[in-house]
Amino acid sequence: MTDRELVNKVLRDGHQQSFAEIVSRYSGMVFSKAIAIVRREDLAKDVAQQTFIRAYERLSYWRTDSLGPWLAAIAMHTALNELERERRSSQPAPAAADYDPDRELLLQRMEQAISQLPEQDQAIIRLHYFKQMKTDAIARQTGLSQANVLVRLHRIRERLRRALESTE
Repeated sequence: MTDRELVNKVLRDGHQQSFAEIVSRYSGMVFSKAIAIVRREDLAKDVAQQTFIRAYERLSYWRTDSLGPWLAAIAMHTALNELERERRSSQPAPAAADYDPDRELLLQRMEQAISQLPEQDQAIIRLHYFKQMKTDAIARQTGLSQANVLVRLHRIRERLRRALESTE
């Protein structure tokens, strides 16, 4: 049975056996993609499982002839997201004893400098640094192109750097 036939059975009839066949057919490839990125078997197994869950939830969006490249892309994005999540969770939170009045002053000056920016630039910098959004998501939210967001971020950073240097 072709990938298209299996997908159609799952979408049309909710045929679980057809999805089990998809998993059986592509689990080795998905696991290989995951282990190549995360380099840990336990995490690669989780990534593979998440990949098939996401694929099942988004099966109606699949448009190509073979599921392989689509599943590989989902596995790659899932693996990279897991690595980023682990990286963020491994960063220690600052302890109360780590309070630094000079750093506090710098943060206040930074906030003041940000408040002096045009409204759209304030939104871009806050989305990028405070909400940790990627430039493509910022572009979608602001209606700008991703290239424009990148250029604006660079210019905003330069403007903030100059503002902070002038207040020293």
